[in-house]
Amino acid sequence: MSGTSIFLAAGCRRFMLTLLILAPLLSGCAGNQQTRSGNPEARPSGEENLSARLHTELAAGYFARAQYAVALQELRKALDADNNYAPAYSILGVVHAELREDKDAETHYRRAVELSPNYSEAHNNFGLFLCKRGRPAEALKHFEAALANPLYATPEMALANAGNCALEKGDLAQAELYFGRSLKRVSNQTAALLGMADLHSRQGRWLAARSVLRQLGAQFGDLAELGAQALWLGVRAERQLGDREAEANYGAQLRRRYPESMQAQWLISGQYDQLGSPL
Repeated sequence: MSGTSIFLAAGCRRFMLTLLILAPLLSGCAGNQQTRSGNPEARPSGEENLSARLHTELAAGYFARAQYAVALQELRKALDADNNYAPAYSILGVVHAELREDKDAETHYRRAVELSPNYSEAHNNFGLFLCKRGRPAEALKHFEAALANPLYATPEMALANAGNCALEKGDLAQAELYFGRSLKRVSNQTAALLGMADLHSRQGRWLAARSVLRQLGAQFGDLAELGAQALWLGVRAERQLGDREAEANYGAQLRRRYPESMQAQWLISGQYDQLGSPL
């Protein structure tokens, strides 16, 4: 199994995780985490490694279903089979990060990239973790390390994550470059499109933001599937463009589906200048 990288919110916050876990096991719903096996450097070559791989794949599946304790049990079995199996450490990082056990998460991420320096999924996951913890400069180095591997199967994901990280630190020009590179590879890459909508909103390009959001809504059938941040962008875009009906629709979905989110609280209190976080 190769790493994990979670990005979007609520029902879709495991999109980039589950999408890349294992196509046979799971299909995805954005963050941009990856949890799949088959990294060229970490691929099992013998019976013990096969056992490590299988337990890691099972752990990724349990993680995607929020069964964290069982995921950790499977990862312990994976490392019992092969204590140097980098994908298991990468998934351990993901699980501990989700549990807000940051010290353990960082230790495991570092072990994964130490064991397999060209392991792109682990670099991507570690980069996402660092950016979400307010360390964008370190994060971008890991995204670039992921992209440096010519065998990386899904560079559009690391590019989207890097764009959102740059957006988080306020570097709009760098964010746009990363999003553009991601969308050049995969024109409907969800995290990059949502990031681009966020970028347009920060630039005051509300028609462009609306256009991207509508593209995402058509792509998923319902923008709410992308989480509270996407709906909040919709509220703000339609408010700026004067479409009160569309604004009210986005707002109603936000209050109904994500009542505890910070975006819903901003809506209730009328704090329309709040940007939210792309990560």
